[in-house]
Amino acid sequence: MRGGWPIKPLFIHGPLPGYRMLLCAVLAGALLFLDHRYTWMDQVRAEASTMVAPIQWLVSLPAEGFSWASMTFSTQRSLVEENRSLREQLVLLSQRAQRMESVSAENARLRALLKATPRDEIPYLTAELMMLDNDPFIQQMIVNRGAREGVYVGQPVIDASGVVGQVISVSRYTSRVLMISDPSHGVPVQIVRNGLRFIVQGGGGPEGLVVQNVPNNADIREGDLLVTSGLGGGFPQGYPVATVVSVQQNPNGPFARVEAQSSAQLDRSRQYLLLFARDAIAAHDLVPLNQEALDAAFRVASVAQAGD
Repeated sequence: MRGGWPIKPLFIHGPLPGYRMLLCAVLAGALLFLDHRYTWMDQVRAEASTMVAPIQWLVSLPAEGFSWASMTFSTQRSLVEENRSLREQLVLLSQRAQRMESVSAENARLRALLKATPRDEIPYLTAELMMLDNDPFIQQMIVNRGAREGVYVGQPVIDASGVVGQVISVSRYTSRVLMISDPSHGVPVQIVRNGLRFIVQGGGGPEGLVVQNVPNNADIREGDLLVTSGLGGGFPQGYPVATVVSVQQNPNGPFARVEAQSSAQLDRSRQYLLLFARDAIAAHDLVPLNQEALDAAFRVASVAQAGD
């Protein structure tokens, strides 16, 4: 101790602020010089980088975690959206496929329907089923053609397979058809095989028919095809009506019980042809229309034929 002041080392409490700056500058210059002159400083930097690498990794973890989470949620959201879009497309394509099947089936039925009548001989008008009668004891239906198109009472109705029935009432836009399966409906028929003529009456079921007044010794067999005979003027000749499915002899009476199945698909068809027969119209005076309306109906049928 000199003059009452203690002698303390320079670095115990540190130099004054100016000395600190000077010391840092000298050390930095020395390190730069050593780094420039000697290569062993590269090893020092490598070791220092190795030591601080875990710290750098820990510091970068939050940013990397946030980036990973963002990418994961973004990818998941994208997959969810893509999945939803694909499901919507699947439903749409499935609906289109179903519609295509329906249209294809309808097209096939219409093509078969157009082949059901000789178009160069009998004018016709296409019609579609609108409603069936709910009464199980009445076999009737309503189609979407009426007086505006020239439909008349008594007009024959067929589908792609055979005779369906006759029009019994007409409004301006629709018509009511009595089907051949109704018990009150009868059709004059003949057997294709031998020409025998009978009357087929509805059995009340969707396709069941009964051949009336068949003698026990009549030449009629299972599988015989019955077609319209043209008698009575209601139906043109030669259209399929039914096929015989059962012949039961009656030993206690003169007539056998003969059952037949309708050729027309009465419980499945939706498209029909309404046939125009001038002879039947003139003979029975069944048209509640004037001649101008009837001629218009024939023109409609002729245009349809020309379009086909």
